Amino acid sequence: MRIQTVARHCEVPPPVRDRATEQVERLGRFDPNLQSAEIIFEEEKHRKSVEGIVTREGAPPAVAQGEDSDFRAALDKMLDKLQKILRRDRSQARDHRSPRLTEVAPPPPEAGAE
Repeated sequence: MRIQTVARHCEVPPPVRDRATEQVERLGRFDPNLQSAEIIFEEEKHRKSVEGIVTREGAPPAVAQGEDSDFRAALDKMLDKLQKILRRDRSQARDHRSPRLTEVAPPPPEAGAE
């Protein structure tokens, strides 16, 4: 998976960038069809925000944003939201393809066959 980090109007400490890269790589366990991710760090006055855009094969991109007073907390909020989105989409896809009940359960016994 290709991961790109961008800093707008700010300087992001290297440990925060490394943590962001590590955590985004771990998102692959929620959806194996991840193609690329973009992490955008932005600072305006005293507000720091982190936005994550994850592109997936055969699905629309997942976008999440986190805001806080420091980048590490904003990153954690954004990652929680992305995990929730990917987990929900993956479970819906699996449930949609589940087998029919007639294929799993045997037919009920006929009445009067005693």
